[in-house]
Amino acid sequence: MTATVNTQDITRHNITMAPDGRRVVIKLFVPGEDAHATHNRTSCLIERVLQLDESDINTLLDDVLNRFSGRHHDILATFQHHYEVVQHRVPAEIELSPAARTLIGAYFSHEFSVEAAALCNPSIVPHPDQSDLAPGEMRAALSLRQIGEGHISSIGFCSVILGPGAAIRLEERDGPLAIGQRVGAKHMKHQLFAALGDEDIDNEASAYVLGALPDRFDDQVFEDILSHLPAEILARPTTPMTLDLIRRIVMDDYAVTFPATMPLHQRVLWPATPSESRGMEDARFVQVVDPDGRPAYQATYTAYDGFNISGRVIYTRDLRHFEVTTLHGPAARNKGMALFPRYINGKKMALCRSDGETLGLAVRDEKHRWQPAGPLLVPHRGWDLIQVGNCGSPIETEAGWLVLTHGVGPMRRYAIGAMLLDLEDPSRVLADLPQGLIDPDEIEREGYVPNVLYSCGGLVHDGRFWMPYASSDVRIAFASLPLDRLLHRMVPVS
Repeated sequence: MTATVNTQDITRHNITMAPDGRRVVIKLFVPGEDAHATHNRTSCLIERVLQLDESDINTLLDDVLNRFSGRHHDILATFQHHYEVVQHRVPAEIELSPAARTLIGAYFSHEFSVEAAALCNPSIVPHPDQSDLAPGEMRAALSLRQIGEGHISSIGFCSVILGPGAAIRLEERDGPLAIGQRVGAKHMKHQLFAALGDEDIDNEASAYVLGALPDRFDDQVFEDILSHLPAEILARPTTPMTLDLIRRIVMDDYAVTFPATMPLHQRVLWPATPSESRGMEDARFVQVVDPDGRPAYQATYTAYDGFNISGRVIYTRDLRHFEVTTLHGPAARNKGMALFPRYINGKKMALCRSDGETLGLAVRDEKHRWQPAGPLLVPHRGWDLIQVGNCGSPIETEAGWLVLTHGVGPMRRYAIGAMLLDLEDPSRVLADLPQGLIDPDEIEREGYVPNVLYSCGGLVHDGRFWMPYASSDVRIAFASLPLDRLLHRMVPVS
């Protein structure tokens, strides 16, 4: 039983990314919301604003714009949107000036520093923009877990240039941030069917809705079908509960988009549904090949509402328009699912840790439900006896699927290892690193969550394996080594 980690051959690069409190987004602010006094305080605040004369309104608004407009994209549109959220509290007989409406919107807004607490758990994929690079360079896109006030996590992005050789440099992360605009989602009937299976719902109301829906549908089609249910089904005692559940399931899937002119590092994926209201955690992005042969990106992440977790998957072709759906089935009921970049023998596969402590392999069935996982790696070494799991999606190499793993040992100390799976039968473990790959050094062990190294994915460029990782959940660092050396260190599993 090995108790230590062997870090030979690996290079820790001399660049890090630390949390930046200046990276802020504008959020709706409703005074008293947490104290369940929303109605009274909202109405009282609006009444106080209405008592101001127009000159005071203009002076206050000018001051707000001078202080904040340079920190945000289209701040006036945001203020107008927040005004529209609360305008039902304005007496109907009062005609407000544009400045008064904008100022009310400002009072119901606040800045949220997305990285105020921590910046961690990156994944890395080839960037969709490979222009303006020197020979041997590749631009890579990093996804970042950003943790702000209240430990609320969102997903951010940045880019890094890899190569030639062991060279690495970060591209700028300057400029204002923006939350994606929610747009109409195209829902998939098979996803609803899978979700109802998770809830063990099969009755006349659910059967009618599923039968009436097309394979792809938008919110308008969905609501139209629900509004035309036969009277006999509406009269059944289980129908109201079933329809409420179906509506919640459908509304949990959504899409957001960003302007094409907005740089990747200014885009923020922010919690958009109640089920992820307390965070979007540990996104594992991977570049995939669709069944039609076209490239795209997918990412799994953990949605957290303050009490429960659930799995989500993001789909995007350009890292600009993102579609979010829920993962279903037994293997999707814990953290840490990571998708393979392509179908294997016609099957969609993923790594997972559905029992909380064992790294397993799951297959999605024809009903789009992730079936119970078979074990690949169990805790059995001194540095991983508490739990093992993946550190991102498998990477295809000529030798097999390269999988970054994590292990948790004494004092909840996280280290990163690696293993190799068979290309055509990933349930076969070919080799692994019994002594691991990298663990926290004396600097990396200090932080928001001490003694933790963690990654949500690496990649290979020009024969070199690159791994961004978080140290103690507070900063991001980079390590690399030649791929052939990493594979040479693997010990065959008999």
